[in-house]
Amino acid sequence: MGQAGVEAIDWQQVLEQLEQRGAALTGPFLPPAEAQELSKLFDQEALFRKTIVMQRHGYGAGCYRYFDYPLPEPIQALRQALYSQLVGLARHWAAQLGLDQVYPDRLDAYLEACHAAGQRRPTPLLLRYGPGDYNRLHQDLYGALAFPLQVVIQLSQPGQDFAGGEFVLVEQRARMQGRPLVLQPAQGEAVIFANSLFPTPGSRGPVRAQLRHGVSPLTAGARTTLGLIFHDAA
Repeated sequence: MGQAGVEAIDWQQVLEQLEQRGAALTGPFLPPAEAQELSKLFDQEALFRKTIVMQRHGYGAGCYRYFDYPLPEPIQALRQALYSQLVGLARHWAAQLGLDQVYPDRLDAYLEACHAAGQRRPTPLLLRYGPGDYNRLHQDLYGALAFPLQVVIQLSQPGQDFAGGEFVLVEQRARMQGRPLVLQPAQGEAVIFANSLFPTPGSRGPVRAQLRHGVSPLTAGARTTLGLIFHDAA
């Protein structure tokens, strides 16, 4: 798990999709057994700093848990390996959007900057949904520093472990109606997407777009995903 699996992704294709629409499917890169082992971490309460029941906050329905530091080794390895593959695009987007953000080569250096800015709480999380559960459209911004891309890895098997529960993204440009994108990653596959702003091609050059994401209601079963956010929270 970690570097080897992440390197097996067709990164040229993924980066092209991200440039075109702000989101991309990776293809399965975690074997089912490893996905299942990660899913089982949800029940180990000592690993987490906080549990959120979405109904209590108007976020939707279902439950998610933020890991505490130190992260479990597989989570840490995936977070580092994915950051290394995405940092080049993050810099490119920041330049196109005119954003004053610095993204070091290594995740640990970026997290040091987050911690110096008062963002010290870890943000990787596991999310679990049952029948009728869903997640409203939102963005995961937790402070002044925000890495522009994040990752959701499907740990359950669609069609066998659950039904429904599609990953939904809505792109919004100025003076235009929202454009939806609905994805259903396979077990061990990830969706990589813009956490907020991204440049999208326009007739006169890059156009600033906003992206929000959520999950449609499950109709049966249970769905567990791993969320990897690269900035920490204030």
